[in-house]
Amino acid sequence: MLGTILLVLALSVVLIVVGAFVEGLIWLLVIGVAFFAGTAAIGFVKRKALTKGSR
Repeated sequence: MLGTILLVLALSVVLIVVGAFVEGLIWLLVIGVAFFAGTAAIGFVKRKALTKGSR
């Protein structure tokens, strides 16, 4: 699960960089930011749920 989240975060960063530096592809920047924020939120919630259940 952690590997998948890290993979999606890495792909999001690639989209953000390409969208920021390639003229006319600003929509990739927006999609990358949305994916990054969503994946980070899901990872945070999953991490909190895993640590809460182990006590």
